Amino acid sequence: MSAADGSSSTPEFVARWKRAGEQGDVADAVACLAKDVELVSPLTAQYRFTGRDQVHDVLASAFEVVTQIRFHTDIGDRDTRALFYRGRVGKTQLEEAQLLRLDPDGRIRQLTLFARPLPGLTALMAGLGPHMLRRQGRAGLAPLIGLAATPLAWLIRVGDARVAPLGNPSREDRRPFRWRRS
Repeated sequence: MSAADGSSSTPEFVARWKRAGEQGDVADAVACLAKDVELVSPLTAQYRFTGRDQVHDVLASAFEVVTQIRFHTDIGDRDTRALFYRGRVGKTQLEEAQLLRLDPDGRIRQLTLFARPLPGLTALMAGLGPHMLRRQGRAGLAPLIGLAATPLAWLIRVGDARVAPLGNPSREDRRPFRWRRS
């Protein structure tokens, strides 16, 4: 079953979740969650976010960092959905896949996130961490997280723009790479 447009085959809370995401409406997004919701982040395997309060903070921070969210694909059944959207983190494109497992009432009980391309994911990491720490009342750590993530985001962005194209199988210039001298 597929419903890219939010048609009647999309469960009520999933359709509402998509609208809330596109509008950046944290309160409405949280209303779609089960009380014991679990969010599995694409940024770390060290911990998960559990319960509406923790996931609220993630969503509030994410909606401050990710803009222009537009869902383009919705696949699944009444128990499990896979949603895909495109958005931006600053000037960087981001595409996210969301695996939603629903409870018997149709609310989201587990949300597993996957993101691409790597420059978008690292830009998300660099932007999201400081916002999360401020929400948790640990604003003093926010600059540290920002400083730690920013060089990685820069390195990935430069690698994607300058190095990754060298491996393009459609690239016409197949000469070996040589460093340019100024």
